[in-house]
Amino acid sequence: MPAEARRPPPPEIPLAEQGLVDNVNGYTLDDHGALERFTGLLIDRQGKVARLLRDGEARPQRPDFRLDGQHRTLLPGLFDAHGHVSDLGFQALSLDLTATASLAEAQAALARYAARNTLSAWIRGGGWNQEKWRLGRFPTAADLDAVVRDRPVLLERVDGHATLANSAAMAAAGISARTPNPAGGRIERDAKGNPTGLFVDAARRLVESAAPPRLPRERDEAIAKAQELLLADGITATCDMGTDVDDWGSMRRLGDAGRLRVRIFSYAKGIEPLLSIAGSGPTPWLYGGRLRMVGVKFFADGALGSRGAWLKQPYADAPGQRGTPFHGDTEVKNLMSRAAMDDFQIAVHAIGDAANAQVLDAIEELAGTYKGDRRWRIEHAQIVDVKDLPRFARFGTIASMQPTHATSDHRMAAARLGSDRLGGAYAWKTMLDLHVPLAFGSDYPVESPNPFPGIADAVTRQDDGGDPPGGWLPEQRLTLTQAFAAFTTGAAYAAKAEDRLGTLEPGHMADFILIDRDPFQVDSQALRETRVLETWIGGQRVWVRK
Repeated sequence: MPAEARRPPPPEIPLAEQGLVDNVNGYTLDDHGALERFTGLLIDRQGKVARLLRDGEARPQRPDFRLDGQHRTLLPGLFDAHGHVSDLGFQALSLDLTATASLAEAQAALARYAARNTLSAWIRGGGWNQEKWRLGRFPTAADLDAVVRDRPVLLERVDGHATLANSAAMAAAGISARTPNPAGGRIERDAKGNPTGLFVDAARRLVESAAPPRLPRERDEAIAKAQELLLADGITATCDMGTDVDDWGSMRRLGDAGRLRVRIFSYAKGIEPLLSIAGSGPTPWLYGGRLRMVGVKFFADGALGSRGAWLKQPYADAPGQRGTPFHGDTEVKNLMSRAAMDDFQIAVHAIGDAANAQVLDAIEELAGTYKGDRRWRIEHAQIVDVKDLPRFARFGTIASMQPTHATSDHRMAAARLGSDRLGGAYAWKTMLDLHVPLAFGSDYPVESPNPFPGIADAVTRQDDGGDPPGGWLPEQRLTLTQAFAAFTTGAAYAAKAEDRLGTLEPGHMADFILIDRDPFQVDSQALRETRVLETWIGGQRVWVRK
């Protein structure tokens, strides 16, 4: 008798397990970052992965439940390393201009919204992008006044770093030609020095402070809406980059009511909310691992689209401007030190090459004092001087980047910088080659939270229309497995959660999605069109496509 036939059958799996998801085309990543295949997933009573099963391996005979996956593809839940939860919800519930392709379309959308919302004292919205509109200039208050004059209007730019106000909003805020630029901000002005209606970075507060504050019920509704959108896109965990006290209160109310499903890793919006919420260290895991404040987010500069990103050399399309640093070198180090002394993780927004260099300098100095597993994070890291790229790896600094920014920004980036300064732009492949930890997200609502177009962007360096041909800076393309890892294991590592999330290895949380195609067997366009069918968190189904 052959030796194979004499082997005893594999032992039956103990019946203490909760459930079995079987007959699936499953993928996860192994310890070396390679794809691992399976056909069944066993879930224990704590909502964790008990075991991955392959063809021919024994299944429990009487699980508490059994889901027939019908050969659908199963992936670990995707992890967005950088988003803004309440902003996503508020944008979805207000005037959303992200789909507008011209100023005229935006004006028409504003007119429709104003007609439908006659009881709103102020009109608020966002998502506009003058680059997408091919406007050749920033929009102005006059553009809004042509549609709405009788009520204040505030519209946030897609990157969240500029606000457009109409004349009524500026009047309510007391803005005039005599209003000075605040530190870290800029009021756009015409040739006579009059405000045009655009307020950049810290200047936004001048006009936004006049608007009535959001009510708690409005914030609760926004965060609940954001959760629904994230789950529908297969996002089971996200870093909320800039949580304030009001956001935290809404998240807690959602958790207290048993309605918090998505896992939120909170980074406070500066020192004051950090200490007010978390006190002397990262919070414990709340609501069964659904919510935790792990660190703080600071800003080193603004955004490229509004020319607020801080550059080493002037903008190619605005020679008199270099962008705006938010803090001096000493202040940056003091802020980071204050958070680090209580073991909070530090994430710093840095887009321009000067801002990235400032943060890297601060990390280099602080790393000698604050040792251990710090996992410094630089958010965006979009424009980096080539000579500064190796410095990320020196102290294990995580590059938290957004692939869709590259495909949205490529024309603007070339105009802002010129072709000779793009060597370190959106340099994902170089980061990996230099052994820099790479985490991917979307920066929603700046971009859609849907991770599948983001994965396709990382692989092709092209947008959904195939532009530019061959990909923008194609040497920075990633493999599909590398891009998938950045949205799973890379993001989990960036949030100090790799011990429980990112893969479907035994002992990790049973967070997974079922999708309508095999992303590793289709072309990039089909990958973009992937649809999530079911989302499971902690071994429980929390969202189903209807």
